[in-house]
Amino acid sequence: MKRTFVVGATMTLAGLGGYAIAVASPYPGRELSLIGIMVGITVAAVGLGGDAP
Repeated sequence: MKRTFVVGATMTLAGLGGYAIAVASPYPGRELSLIGIMVGITVAAVGLGGDAP
């Protein structure tokens, strides 16, 4: 696995966990979990991208 994909997938999972916790118990800064999800998906997609010929 590419390191970039692993970092993106980990960030996405951490963001989803933060979002789930925020639904149950709101806390300050909970909107950052949505940014983590968006950035994580983007980084994971970049990590899956193929090499240009």
